[in-house]
Amino acid sequence: MEFVLSKGDHTRYLRLLLLVLVCAIVLVRTDQDYYSLLGVSKEASSREIRQAFKKLALKLHPDKNQNDPNAHENFLKINRAYEVLKDEDLRKKYDKYGEKGLEDQQQGGRYESWHFYRYDFGIYDDDPEIITLDRGEFDAAVNSGELWFVNFYSPRCSHCHDLAPTWREFAKEMDGVIRIGAVNCGDNRMLCRIKGINSYPSLYVFKTGMQPVKYYGDRSKESLKNFAMQYVTSTVTELWAGNFVNAIETSFASGLGWLITFCAERGDCLSYQTRLKLAGMLEGLVNVGWMDCGTQGELCDNLDISSSTTAYFPPGATINNKEKGGVLFLNSLDAREIYQEVMKHLPDFEIISAASLEDRLAHHRWLIFFQFGENDKSSVQEFKKLKFLLKDEHIQVGKFDCLSSPTICNKLYVYQPCLAVFKGKGIEDYEIHHGKKILYDIVAFAKESVNSHVITLGPQNFPGKEKEPWLVDFFAPWCPPCRALLPELRKASKHLYGQLKFGTLDCTVHEGLCNMHNIRAYPTTVVFNQSDVHEYEGHHSAEQILEFIEDLRNPSVISLTPETFVELVDRRKRDEIWMVDFYAPWCGPCQALMPEWKKMARMLNGLISVGSVDCQKYYSFCHQESVQGYPEIRLFPQKSKTTHQYYSYNGWHRDSYSLRGWALGYLPQVSVDLTPQSFTEKVLNGKDHWVIDFYAPWCGPCQNFAPEFEILARAVKGKVKAGKVDCQAYGQTCRSADIRAYPTVKFYPYQGMKVKIFHYNFELDYFKIEKWYKIFSCVLPQAFTNHFN
Repeated sequence: MEFVLSKGDHTRYLRLLLLVLVCAIVLVRTDQDYYSLLGVSKEASSREIRQAFKKLALKLHPDKNQNDPNAHENFLKINRAYEVLKDEDLRKKYDKYGEKGLEDQQQGGRYESWHFYRYDFGIYDDDPEIITLDRGEFDAAVNSGELWFVNFYSPRCSHCHDLAPTWREFAKEMDGVIRIGAVNCGDNRMLCRIKGINSYPSLYVFKTGMQPVKYYGDRSKESLKNFAMQYVTSTVTELWAGNFVNAIETSFASGLGWLITFCAERGDCLSYQTRLKLAGMLEGLVNVGWMDCGTQGELCDNLDISSSTTAYFPPGATINNKEKGGVLFLNSLDAREIYQEVMKHLPDFEIISAASLEDRLAHHRWLIFFQFGENDKSSVQEFKKLKFLLKDEHIQVGKFDCLSSPTICNKLYVYQPCLAVFKGKGIEDYEIHHGKKILYDIVAFAKESVNSHVITLGPQNFPGKEKEPWLVDFFAPWCPPCRALLPELRKASKHLYGQLKFGTLDCTVHEGLCNMHNIRAYPTTVVFNQSDVHEYEGHHSAEQILEFIEDLRNPSVISLTPETFVELVDRRKRDEIWMVDFYAPWCGPCQALMPEWKKMARMLNGLISVGSVDCQKYYSFCHQESVQGYPEIRLFPQKSKTTHQYYSYNGWHRDSYSLRGWALGYLPQVSVDLTPQSFTEKVLNGKDHWVIDFYAPWCGPCQNFAPEFEILARAVKGKVKAGKVDCQAYGQTCRSADIRAYPTVKFYPYQGMKVKIFHYNFELDYFKIEKWYKIFSCVLPQAFTNHFN
């Protein structure tokens, strides 16, 4: 609903509305920092924030503090802090603008019972073997090359809670063989919707190169284990006199050792399941085999094996019965213990010398661990899997000691142990890793980085006044929203290669350079195009970054001055419509609106002109126009004697789709309202092509769909006529047309006679004009081929 106001009424209304809004905002604001409220640091991870909030929720919940009159208000404060900090986009706004940037957000006003926070909240947050995945890290994890089994659950689902103890036991059993994950669909609704999760718990296996596989079996530990092991592709080789020597020599030649279980009459040998688990845990690092000494007695005797045992033979080990140089005998029957011992004995990464570094980086892709001294424990045993996991991307893995050549590390802005990807184009084309020091995160980073065009910047290579435009991300490594943005920058860089360069600048290292560019919050993403500087204010997604760049190239919103406002808006043509956003750059809701405003403008292109006025820059003009609150959205309709000067948008939602729907309602109707008589004469018996919208006035989807149909009517004007039939008023006509749901769109082409009717039920799918262009171009190729192409 909108109100049409005179300027005097509008002023009084705005003052009253502003007073109400200020009162409402005071109710939810708190002077205390959100991080301090939860007792976490600014670099806290999502899991740490959840854990801190849960601890406070159990202590401060009104259910447990019924005698405290301030309990409700105190709990709302921590609940508000949690709801903001758990959301990447809201957290970024809060870090940059404080509560002022959240004035149009209402999170934190409702909370659950104490029982919910005690038993239902964050089911797997305290389980080290289960990795809780959020939206920002899910794709990187499941595409890392490792095998993942993920539990999508809802905190309110009783079946999810019934499964939890079994899932924990299963995770401990499979630790090291596959990755066990969990996604809280209560906190990650969008992620779960994208992945098609519509029931809980939903259990899926993910592996690079194959479609996700859903588990439908019973939820016992053994059944889960048997299902998961189907996707462990590594094998256990049975060794015997006919293949033993060749298998050992071939493996040694390729740099792989053997882990062999010898099964004799005396002692216990590893079970089939344990051997298979070890093959999965050591895949690509060590070959796993077994030998039956009951049938291969002579071979076992030659190897001096008299009782069941397990031995690791590293490449080059001697295996005769007189000396077993380098062979590691393992007395354990536990897969995890054996795995850890073998990993300790695997060779570490090659240490690259300062003299050979530049030559190596010029010809190959490298993932390099920078350490400070030979005893620097900058890696863990599990990282030895990197060479195998990065083999298909042709990425070599090595180490470089910064103490041996501090000049090189200083040139690369490496001042502490870290790792970086070099993309095979020399020492200057590289990117430092700022994510988690976890195997799957490093693998995902390396794969993304070598195939993207993002580089690490510093004073020496920071863009100056080059002709080529740059996108620079100013960030701090401790900032979680910064880390979440980096993979999206890499995706965007691949789409804009050759058009825009991408770089990142660590403000904890280059504080002076960040201060020079007036960076006050992280991440701050800026496009430098010679003398023009444009700051990105959108969401952390590659799609929105690409939209932002496209809008810089082809602006969808016209920046209006007082002079151009008079020329373009006040003196607009009779059939022209304008939408104008009056804003202030410091206004949090205005900043939140801007990306949605630009997106809406692109969607209205060709239908409605869209502009914006900076009321900080043109304060007197905005005051003259009676603008007293920001953002103020006005629509200036087509001119006529009865038309009001403008309409103000008073809707609650300021997303692009809501704004677009409101604006389309002011387009003059192009379609024709049909009666039973005119429908029969013009559509059924006429000689024109018709597309008809059958609707009912009481139908909500029909009302939402009406502007979309008008867009179609405008798009095909002159080629196909558009009409509407009110099925409440003309029920018999709709029944004759076999209309069973509202709205339904039908196409009646004329081809000498009305022989073919195409229908489209709006309830089945979202209406797309492109779909109708395809139908029209198939039926009427001469009229629509050029239009569609």
